[in-house]
Amino acid sequence: MTRYVALLRGVNVGTTRLAMADLRRIVTDLGHEDVKTYLQSGNVAFGSSERDAAKLAAGIERALADELALTVPVLVRSGRELAAVVAGNPYADREDDPTRLLVAFLATAPTKSTVDGLVVPGGENVSFTVTGREVFLHFVDGGYGRSKFTNAYLEKKLGVVATTRNWKSVRALAELAAG
Repeated sequence: MTRYVALLRGVNVGTTRLAMADLRRIVTDLGHEDVKTYLQSGNVAFGSSERDAAKLAAGIERALADELALTVPVLVRSGRELAAVVAGNPYADREDDPTRLLVAFLATAPTKSTVDGLVVPGGENVSFTVTGREVFLHFVDGGYGRSKFTNAYLEKKLGVVATTRNWKSVRALAELAAG
């Protein structure tokens, strides 16, 4: 049994509303075990014997569409992958305020050319590092809420689906995925 976390994009932050009880039920009904949600923003940890994260994501997406008529991108990471994200944040030792550290999880690794072309919008002091399917973000002079370097910006510039979590959530999800 492997522990995973499914990260749902855009849930309960815009017009897409999803009760976490419904999310837990759907993931449980798919045959996964020890299902737990974190916060109200579409984070769910679970155990599964399935080894293919893409199949897990597709199954959750399909169930959300079939049962609740929701079209929601789902990204899945294993507990091991989340532990590597926590251990690999190049900015974690530079910042005491976890609201200034975020991780954008990407559905697929972007091409080298799109990564090379990624720049911070003018006048903003944001450091970023793209590593595989994650973008580590450090908002040096302020928070994510006032920035133009957003999830939508990353999706547009990198050409991949993304969902962003703050550092406190990333650490909590890694702990949930560790069991």
